[in-house]
Amino acid sequence: MNPRTATIGAARDRPCTLVVCRGCCCGNPRKHPGTDPQWQLDRLRAAAESDGRLAVRTTDCLGPCDQANVIVVQPSGAGRRSGGRATWIGWANDDDCTDDILGWAAGGGPGLAEPPAALQLQFIRPPGEVRTRARGRGRARR
Repeated sequence: MNPRTATIGAARDRPCTLVVCRGCCCGNPRKHPGTDPQWQLDRLRAAAESDGRLAVRTTDCLGPCDQANVIVVQPSGAGRRSGGRATWIGWANDDDCTDDILGWAAGGGPGLAEPPAALQLQFIRPPGEVRTRARGRGRARR
């Protein structure tokens, strides 16, 4: 077995996972009037419970608060083996976006399925990647 493609234990069969930010800005209906973050979370969890191809977890703060609500779509074990990487989605506030995320995850998610075009417009860079790229540009100018 090639050590670069070997997957250990549970990671091999890991489903596509949605990490839903519920920190200070994400999931706060006072900061985003007209949204219902609990309804969104309930929909995501119901989808996860219905077929097992999807997992949902919440976290306190993912960082890019100016792009709230943020959801990270992590690839399944098979998706990661196919080259899929975690995809950050910003402004995930409405039912259309939630539908697109659920459809993409049901289709396999990163590495296995092409995301809907409208959802791709909401892809954002992870906070660490933004900082790393900014530092790299600063050094190149010297």
